[in-house]
Amino acid sequence: MRRSRQTSLNLFCILWLLLLLKAASSTPLPHGNNPPPPSLLSGLYKGHTCVGCVLVVSVIEQLAQWHNSTVKAATERLCNYIPETLQGFCYVLAELYGPHIAELIDKEMNADVVCHSLRLCKPDPGQPLCHLYPPPKVGLSTAIRKAKRIMKTSMDLKSFTGFSSVCAFPLLANLCEKIKYVIRNKLPFEDFDGDKFSTFPTLRGYHWRGRDCNDKNSTVYPGRRPDNWDVKSDSNCNGIWGVDPKDGIPYEEKFCKGADSQGVVLLGDSAGAHFHIPPEWMTVTQMSAKSFANLPMAFTDELDWPQFSEITGFLNSTIGGWTDSLYLRLRRRNRCNHRDLQNISQNGGSSGNLLYLIKSLARNQMLDNPAIVIYATIGNDVCNGNRDTLAHMTTPKEMLSNVMQALRYLDSRLPNGSHVILTGLVDGRFLWDNLHDRYHPLGQLNRDVTYSQLYSFLDCLQVSPCSGWLTPNETLRNLTSERALQLSNVLKEIARSEKFANFDIFYMDFPLRQTAEEWHKMGGEPWQLIEPVDGFHPSQIAAALGTSITWQKALHEWPQVLGKENPFNDQIEAIFKDQGGH
Repeated sequence: MRRSRQTSLNLFCILWLLLLLKAASSTPLPHGNNPPPPSLLSGLYKGHTCVGCVLVVSVIEQLAQWHNSTVKAATERLCNYIPETLQGFCYVLAELYGPHIAELIDKEMNADVVCHSLRLCKPDPGQPLCHLYPPPKVGLSTAIRKAKRIMKTSMDLKSFTGFSSVCAFPLLANLCEKIKYVIRNKLPFEDFDGDKFSTFPTLRGYHWRGRDCNDKNSTVYPGRRPDNWDVKSDSNCNGIWGVDPKDGIPYEEKFCKGADSQGVVLLGDSAGAHFHIPPEWMTVTQMSAKSFANLPMAFTDELDWPQFSEITGFLNSTIGGWTDSLYLRLRRRNRCNHRDLQNISQNGGSSGNLLYLIKSLARNQMLDNPAIVIYATIGNDVCNGNRDTLAHMTTPKEMLSNVMQALRYLDSRLPNGSHVILTGLVDGRFLWDNLHDRYHPLGQLNRDVTYSQLYSFLDCLQVSPCSGWLTPNETLRNLTSERALQLSNVLKEIARSEKFANFDIFYMDFPLRQTAEEWHKMGGEPWQLIEPVDGFHPSQIAAALGTSITWQKALHEWPQVLGKENPFNDQIEAIFKDQGGH
């Protein structure tokens, strides 16, 4: 029985990985709430396949170098590092590609040449040959032709490219459809009562939303007002229920009545979801089985770490830095807010496609507590991977329309007394200015890959997270920041002039400058505020510092948003200390 369950888990992880690679990435999605055309998805998938191949081949080559081993031994070492749930997938790939990779690396072919030869990097007609490393002396095209002659590409490689069609098998079709539904709609995979909350951590479970405390009852979930003061059971999952035997008053009534209980909801993008690829996955000098222990969890959370994020984080960070979040501060201010969080973010989220994502919000105007909603699409309205990037940016007119539609939807769903904070776009010139000439984790062993090279490689493949900012073209960087400022001004004007029935509305600039200044005072360097592998997202340190800055602004300028400090917090913790886990 245990072996059967393990086999099912292995298969599930592989299916999830394949579908995630095809359907979700940190690259911005098309604007609007319609699904992208198949041709675009095909291009994105092809580009990410090329990136994945070059990264993996580079790691194998460096493992062989670092451990002074054969390429075959390095491939086996890498597969042994990977957790058991994904090892089978790794060994299948190693069996198919390993001999060819070894043969070409032994002939001193670099990762670019290897991946083009394997047809995992395959440009469209008329498109350039993209490369991460400097081209060989004979030229990239010549080296690829030579590699193909050496390898004599076998049929098994061509047939494997269709492996992602595994979902066509009848026995797997239903599982695949459910996985696709989760990826598309951002709702928990495991939610037996359909209340949009789960007892499972990943797959859009309680890493993203407060943990359900009864997944067989749709009227029990985090954030609702207590049912009959929770005399008999915990209807809102904050761990406070029952009656005080000393006076017969329900604990919920005694400790939470009039306490301004409220939840926190994030509507955001990959920065809000906290996209992160651990650098030890690509740094062979630090690599071990321990480095990859969190790989299945990371894949089933879409390479996001919302449990450590700036707005909804609730667990101690295991990816560097520390966790400090708006949710944790609201919980410390009022213990009755326990578990009332929702991170409704997606990789590639923008003001346009957020109009679809927002429908996964779980809030009942009649039954639930108010909420603080953070609207924070900080980059993807100006970020895309297109060569004509300026033409694909959101215009101020589109931004106004998208945000107003979202706000009207919120007004129809949020309980009265809620608050909405619109966050301005970031000035992404900070990225190039602080990273372009530094070595990427993949280039630290041989000092051969800078962030500038990585950005150019991604841009060539049209999978750059932001062609407008991750470019040596200073004029384009400035134009991108100019558009970002225009869109921020739209948000600022909405907050100044618009009124809604069920919430008040505020605006704040994205606090990048203040975060950098604070980090400098602590002795840090600006580049440490950026994710080291993708060179684009805020790091764990930046997220934690951003929370502190946002909180201080709210305390001084909008104290009504944060609610009162609950004088009974210590008593609640003393009585319900065993009910306070997340």
